[in-house]
Amino acid sequence: MLLTPRELNVFIDRALEEDSVGADVTTSALIPPHLEAQASLVPQEPGILAGLDVAAASFRRVNPSLVFTQKLLDGDRVEGGEIVATISGSMASILTAERTALNFLQRMSGIATLTDEYVRAVDGTTASIADTRKTVPGLRLLDKYSVSIGGGRNHRMTLADGVLIKDNHLAALQGEGVDLGQAIKRARVKAPHTVKIEVEVESVDAALAAAAAGADIVMLDNMSLEDMAKAVDQIAADCIVEASGGITLENVAEVAQSGVDIISIGALTHSSRALDISLDYETKNA
Repeated sequence: MLLTPRELNVFIDRALEEDSVGADVTTSALIPPHLEAQASLVPQEPGILAGLDVAAASFRRVNPSLVFTQKLLDGDRVEGGEIVATISGSMASILTAERTALNFLQRMSGIATLTDEYVRAVDGTTASIADTRKTVPGLRLLDKYSVSIGGGRNHRMTLADGVLIKDNHLAALQGEGVDLGQAIKRARVKAPHTVKIEVEVESVDAALAAAAAGADIVMLDNMSLEDMAKAVDQIAADCIVEASGGITLENVAEVAQSGVDIISIGALTHSSRALDISLDYETKNA
């Protein structure tokens, strides 16, 4: 995991507090404290697992005596109906923690599964699939961990991880008479020498200008396949070439075949569908 146990507990505690697990009126009213059960985590569809450690920690955070036994690991491909883990102990505690644990596991596995689909779609090319910062506020580390489990790469984790000059930066600089090349040179002088300079462009001419000005990475944003290929042909020897914008499972293979090095896809984290995973119960005693 990208998180220490202490950091993970911060995520989980926030989620449990959001659900008012200390005041589960339904479970308190219906489930006797002595009742024990075993529950199984069972996906209802194929996918890639991610977040089992988070789910386990969620159950244990509610009741440390709960026993979470994993049958599979993060990154494993699972079929519908396959038991991936079991939880045993206080039925009341399992019921109270269920929704929080499943929310984490379903979302994270959904991201990993969608990422895997994109990665497999570009298999045989030199392109890598990467995420963006379009993550759920507060859950970026978990979202990006899930992408990595699905075989993708992490783009910038934070604004501090690299210079990315976008259209709005350039628009803001126009009033000062600063053009694309000058913006790159300014960033090179003022930014830490340890970070790369990336520039977002929307035309072949702008891509050529960015590469000529010394950009480390040129992002081809919402460009046609024809223009992507032209840009790659002319700048690939001088910089890393990234494609972004309008990427779907239907066109990602064609984008990869243009020769770009990286394909960044916001949909991996902002539009992934949760993997359908249920928790099935078996009462141990009355």
